Amino acid sequence: MLNTIKLLPDSVANQIAAGEVIQRPASAVKELLENAVDAGGTVLHLIVKEAGKTLIQVIDNGSGLSVVDARMSFERHATSKITKADDLFAIRTMGFRGEALASVAAIAQVEMKTRPHDDEVGTCLKIEGSKLIEQNPCQCQSGTSISVRNLFFNVPARRNFLKGVNVENRHILEEFIRIAVIQFDIGFSYFNNDKLVYKLSPGSFKSRIVGLFGQPYNERLLPVEQKTELVTITGFIGKPEFSKKTRGEQYFFVNKRYIKHPYLHHAVSNAYTELIPSDAYPTYFINIEIDPGEIDINIHPTKTEINFKDARLVYAILHAAIKQSIGKHALTPTIDFNVDPSIEAAFSQRPSTSLNQPEVRVNPDYNPFKSNQEISRGFKTHDRPAQSEWEALFETIKNPAEIQPEHDKTESINDLVPESDAGFLQVRQTYLVCNVRTGLLLIHQQRAHERILYEFFVNQLQNHQHISQQQLFPEHLHFSPEDANILRQLDAELKNLGFILEPLGANTFVVNGTPPNVNEPLSLLERIVENHKKEASSLNYDQNAMLAKSMAMNMAVKAGFKLSIKEMSELFNNLFSCQVPSVSPSGKKIFCIISSEELEGFLK
Repeated sequence: MLNTIKLLPDSVANQIAAGEVIQRPASAVKELLENAVDAGGTVLHLIVKEAGKTLIQVIDNGSGLSVVDARMSFERHATSKITKADDLFAIRTMGFRGEALASVAAIAQVEMKTRPHDDEVGTCLKIEGSKLIEQNPCQCQSGTSISVRNLFFNVPARRNFLKGVNVENRHILEEFIRIAVIQFDIGFSYFNNDKLVYKLSPGSFKSRIVGLFGQPYNERLLPVEQKTELVTITGFIGKPEFSKKTRGEQYFFVNKRYIKHPYLHHAVSNAYTELIPSDAYPTYFINIEIDPGEIDINIHPTKTEINFKDARLVYAILHAAIKQSIGKHALTPTIDFNVDPSIEAAFSQRPSTSLNQPEVRVNPDYNPFKSNQEISRGFKTHDRPAQSEWEALFETIKNPAEIQPEHDKTESINDLVPESDAGFLQVRQTYLVCNVRTGLLLIHQQRAHERILYEFFVNQLQNHQHISQQQLFPEHLHFSPEDANILRQLDAELKNLGFILEPLGANTFVVNGTPPNVNEPLSLLERIVENHKKEASSLNYDQNAMLAKSMAMNMAVKAGFKLSIKEMSELFNNLFSCQVPSVSPSGKKIFCIISSEELEGFLK
């Protein structure tokens, strides 16, 4: 029998390993920035061109590498962070697996220039597809500069699966923020296509958050601090009134390493219970300092997943810290001692007329057994019909057998026509009920209005006909960097809907116009951004449908809103003028018919 199992060449093995570590340009940005942080650099520069497909360059002023270390850094599982297995539970550096540079070099054209501070001459290496092209001495600044060009040049299939420039830029920006926000003692600069996006100076945790997300966050944040024997929790959370409809401003760090942890996220969200709407998300930037022996970070190559030895205790401490911060800084009642003198004088004045206690007048001569007597003026009573005339109340009903409901046994579209506009009834300010030929028609008012608005906005987007309501006082709206990029990407479609947005700075927009009847543009735009994040990665993503759905769900009349007879009639007529009147944009049933037989069955 022939032997079929063979050892793969290093180049092929490296490409397979690179698929786990480097999934897109943002992954390479993450690995290079983490290496620069571990090198002890105080100033880091990130340079990106064409969303990282053409160039990713990271420059730092860290310790630099010797000639031998520079070459060894591109070998698989070559690292200076650990030497034995026990070191995995004492890690405080960002990297430790020794896979990053080897994975990047396997699928790109890499050039490294590095020089230790004590050396006069540096080293320049060029590697393409895991093959060393050249290594020569060179003149360069102290520290390290790594340039990654033509990512996935030798894996065309992976390159074809990359998303558009805007999407990849968003992912790169998010990776930059995840590292820069917690490494606030390091200066960062970020250039995208030769344009300066961020220039951040070393400072405090709060100043770094403000530098990345904008000046408004200076007033929106509450400090969180809790120190125990197990963990030390520091950071900031957003005030409840500034919660958003979009995810993205939730950052957990463990020993200054960004992580994703749904269990801890629940601890924060639970602390905001009854303080924010159910569909809103709190903002938080929280760092957890813990003994490396109490956690396991060697779970996934991206190193964003962590296991705690005692996750329940960490949950309880975190939840208590958030609750304490909210109660201490946001919800403590205050007393204003600066009382207006005019108000105080008004309360100190005595009334001009004397106040008399109300009196109840009683007629002592009243006899309840006598009729046609004068009633006391103290109370107003309603006239009651005389007992001898009670039969007149029922004169309209002569023979109950004569009352026969009218039925049309054949069902058609005409069966849904109400008998009259006056026949509409609103139940619990949520459902509309009207009498139709086949029984009772029950309509969910919010879902019906969502369907009407959805088809209206879809038609508006397809025909590029927009109606905008100009703002008398333009409103300034601030977004996170990621959300601001999404709004720029959707600018043309938003104009078709009626939004007139003018950029003002990096992440701020001036709202000069909105679609008619939009009272809260911030809430609506946040919903659009959140729906875009959820649906953009799906294969059947329809941008116009997403925008129309977001608009409809935000602007539709909600449950608990009282409608007039005319409004109920218009809602009915507009619903059954839609192409799909039976299902809401979210796929839920809009109406049902309760037949006469079913009604009779309820009373048996």
